[in-house]
Amino acid sequence: MAKRIQIAVCLVVDFLTINAAGSLYYYLRMQAGWLTVVGTPDYLAPMFVLYMYWLLIFAFTGLYRPLYAASRLDELTKVLKATAVGCLVLFFLIYVDDASSATSSPKARFLMVAYWLLLVAFAGTGRALVRSVQRNLLVRGIGVHRTLIVGNISRGRVLNDMVKKFPALGFNVIGFVGLARRKSSEYRGLPLLGVIEDLPRILEREKIREVLVALESTDHNRLLDILSTCNGNDVSLKIMPDMYDVISGQARTNQIYGFPLIAISPQLMKPWEEAIKRGLDIVVALLILIIGLPIWLLIGVVIRLDSPGGALYRQERVGKDGARFNMLKFRSMRNDAEQHGPSWAKKKDPRITRIGGLLRQLHLDEIPQLLNVLKGEMTLIGPRPERPVFVEQLTKEIPLYTRRLKVRPGVTGWAQVKHRYDETIDDVRMKVQYDLYYIENMSLKMDLKIILFTVFHVMLGKGR
Repeated sequence: MAKRIQIAVCLVVDFLTINAAGSLYYYLRMQAGWLTVVGTPDYLAPMFVLYMYWLLIFAFTGLYRPLYAASRLDELTKVLKATAVGCLVLFFLIYVDDASSATSSPKARFLMVAYWLLLVAFAGTGRALVRSVQRNLLVRGIGVHRTLIVGNISRGRVLNDMVKKFPALGFNVIGFVGLARRKSSEYRGLPLLGVIEDLPRILEREKIREVLVALESTDHNRLLDILSTCNGNDVSLKIMPDMYDVISGQARTNQIYGFPLIAISPQLMKPWEEAIKRGLDIVVALLILIIGLPIWLLIGVVIRLDSPGGALYRQERVGKDGARFNMLKFRSMRNDAEQHGPSWAKKKDPRITRIGGLLRQLHLDEIPQLLNVLKGEMTLIGPRPERPVFVEQLTKEIPLYTRRLKVRPGVTGWAQVKHRYDETIDDVRMKVQYDLYYIENMSLKMDLKIILFTVFHVMLGKGR
């Protein structure tokens, strides 16, 4: 089931089930005779408001995030949690509003519990039906993902036999990729397509959506090669259970239902945390830009008086999923700083202007990037965006570098507050390690920690 179709189906099913639960609740409350009510309140308007409320709750808790081969039990658990949180909020709002009315009676509180149970029953059943239909389609071979098994051929054959026992997982294995070149061989009609070095070409040629890794638990280097390749492509990566010790502490894992297979980093941040993070980005960026507007205008004037050229500097950078955008900064270098081509800036770079040195020391040259934050090209906290020429170079030299492109780049990040100014490739490698640590441990708590570190560094004039 395609992502858009899956989301559309879930929206339609939720609309029907949420309103069905609301209608039954309305009947129990207003017409069953359990409560004494004065007058008959409107029906349609509250139903519409409630539906929009649950639409936001469901979206906030990730229930509209497309899932491939999702478990019905996992779906029911999500519905249970989302409706429990939503009903608790409603309960306290209604209780405070109607504290002196009949709706504050024990019967009214019981009806709130009944409303929650109705939502769980109706919405949960609807979602279970959606996942059942999706499961049946996958079993019949409709919507399955083209899958590749990579690693040790003998272990790969065992993995293939296990996959065949669970068609609802939706893996359509089209072949193997081995560790060493050998004469052409097949296993149950599945060909050996090449070796790990051929993986990028095979992924593109065969339009692979899933990669299943079958390696020995000590084969760390090959796992890194596979991870690096898959991070640069739109594929999901899953490994056999005994590889857990290799990635423990480095990648978030999630066991796939009914099958002993582990997915690497199914999601980097919880949906509700993503929503809050984006909301904070917008609020903080607006506040800083508006409150400090006179200062930013003054800085622009001083920059132009200090050296020829504009106040703002635009530079192409690589963002999330490889998308390119023009990052904004207050100009801190001479206008002809890159007449001989792009190069890394140094801590005591002779190209830096007098006012530019002060702006860099106070990190004020980064302020215009808040406009990139508002546009959604950047976030406040994340790996720093790099220029295309350097991304291409570093991708070849540093394993897993492309994993940084799985998230929005940030104005500041863990690498900036934990490591010195990067002047060499070794500095960049170290910062990549910090970036990968941040990506695998993304949370609002982590962001708050980085913000506090950033404020401390700005006050002391440290870091970049």
